Amino acid sequence: MHTVSLKEFRSLFPYMKPFAARYALGFAILMLVDGAQILVPQFVRRAIDAVSSGQFELRMIYSLALQVLTLAMIISGGRFLWRYFIFGSARRIEAGVRIRFFEHLLSLSYDYYQRTKIGDLMARATNDMNTVRMSISMGFVAMIDGTVMAITILTIMFIQDAQTAFLAILPLPIISVVILFFGGIVGKLFRRVQETYSTLSDTVQETFAGIRVIKSFAKENWFIKKFAANNDDYQQTNMLLVKAFGIAFPLVAFLGGITTLILVLTGGEKVMRGEMTIGKFAAFFSYLHMLIWPIMSVGFMINMMQRGAASMARINEILNTTPSITSPLFASGIARAPQGETDAAAETPAISITNLTFKYPIPPEMPKGEIAHDEGGAREQPDALSGVSAEIRQGMFVGILGKTGSGKTTLLKALTRLIDPPAGSVRVFGKDVRDYNLRKLRSLFAVVPQDTYLFSDSIKENIAYAVENADDESVREAVETAAVAKDLEEFPDGWNTVIGERGVTLSGGQKQRTAIARALMKKDAKIIVLDDALSAVDAETEKRFLARFLRERTEAGGGADSLPRKTTLIVSHRVSTLQRTDMVLVLDGGRIIECGSPRDLMNTGGFFAKTAQLQRLAASSAPNEEHIDG
Repeated sequence: MHTVSLKEFRSLFPYMKPFAARYALGFAILMLVDGAQILVPQFVRRAIDAVSSGQFELRMIYSLALQVLTLAMIISGGRFLWRYFIFGSARRIEAGVRIRFFEHLLSLSYDYYQRTKIGDLMARATNDMNTVRMSISMGFVAMIDGTVMAITILTIMFIQDAQTAFLAILPLPIISVVILFFGGIVGKLFRRVQETYSTLSDTVQETFAGIRVIKSFAKENWFIKKFAANNDDYQQTNMLLVKAFGIAFPLVAFLGGITTLILVLTGGEKVMRGEMTIGKFAAFFSYLHMLIWPIMSVGFMINMMQRGAASMARINEILNTTPSITSPLFASGIARAPQGETDAAAETPAISITNLTFKYPIPPEMPKGEIAHDEGGAREQPDALSGVSAEIRQGMFVGILGKTGSGKTTLLKALTRLIDPPAGSVRVFGKDVRDYNLRKLRSLFAVVPQDTYLFSDSIKENIAYAVENADDESVREAVETAAVAKDLEEFPDGWNTVIGERGVTLSGGQKQRTAIARALMKKDAKIIVLDDALSAVDAETEKRFLARFLRERTEAGGGADSLPRKTTLIVSHRVSTLQRTDMVLVLDGGRIIECGSPRDLMNTGGFFAKTAQLQRLAASSAPNEEHIDG
């Protein structure tokens, strides 16, 4: 089990500082309420002594009752106010930390999300945040309230009758030891509870995200069993925590009962001997009863602070994680672009790749059998890219072909620094990608990734996602170019149709073309990257898209007053698509094995030509096959 330290709360100090005055006011009101509560037994003592002596007037009793009523009103109003200032501040601090947590998650690099489970992040952003809030609200209240009440009550008791007070509180040190002992256990157990909750949350998130696959393979029962096992683990871990409380609190209550027994024996004897009035005995009894809460509050406070420290440690694990890829001049992943960056001259290559070699780090959970070993037996991954060199001029339309796992997507990720290439190996418009501000670099690209992701919003909002305040005409142009217009006619609300989470209501081809339209909306992008973005599109629709796209490229570069033609990279397994490009890069095993125009590559008889021949034979063997987009 992990060791929990209250030092974890130090990261909260910057968020708490703006609310220091509100906390101070809240605690001042809390102490006023404590003072009013402590006065109540004194009024009770005076009333009982007056009644028991037989020498009293109703007017005096009414006066005491009115004073008690006034104190009750002060206590009630004060409790509202200290809750408002302390709990309200804790809510605001929680909101600030949650925003910081979310911002930090967005600053982390792409590789972090490859090795981190989303369900665990969700648990930390919700359950752990709530626990931290409780520790800096109710935990602080228990600490201040318990301390003030305990010191004040003990002082009054010893002033009134030191001997009786000393005997009555003899069990209290034992109570403190019990509370401290169980407090340490609770902190460790609670961290285990939070970790098992993260596992449970991740199982739920993964199940619902993959619901299509689960139902397609009829694996509902398997996931039900998996959830049940995780749920049982969460329940059993919680039961360990409940057992700790189940032993601690009854033990504390029992020891508290002994203090009452001691008071009855010693105080009762003094009353019988006339050494203590009935009123003072009643006040002593009230104070002793009130003292149980401060003693219990120590355990409550330790419990809350240990829980909060455990949760804060889990949150700090994320906040202390630094992005693996950052801008050269700024610490954070999101920063303003440096001044003075201008577009490169037209003759500068759009992309220049020189001897690019890259290998992915070894995932800690990867089985040894899947990892290559060097001669010394050290664990290492094979090269995803090895000695790749290429130059792409501005305005070129470049195709990329290769088998699955040949390094195509890795090469594209290196361009935008989703992975970090070696210094000097990748240049965009003459500048090393490692010297760019990340935001500036990525603003040069409009990327359609291999795994299409759409948000749970309307089709129009998904297309306009990359542009603020996009006008309808720009969206309409992107829709036409991406060949989505015909599909929109089939939807009940056109482009205002809400497509559901991850675009679940669209076919694969429709999602890809919507993503292409989204990329085309980035008018200021200098380079368009289509990473196998037409794999789910039928041949006829792909043909319409390429015809419109190439026509617009031609028109863009057709005159002195026209916009410059965008550099375009397209990954495709269809040679018919790549034959429209200016140049084709053929990758195999992380290396470029062929490079040239489609016509030249067809004449070499290499991989490109053989693939073209196989695809022609496949097409001729099924002349009546209908291609369906989806």
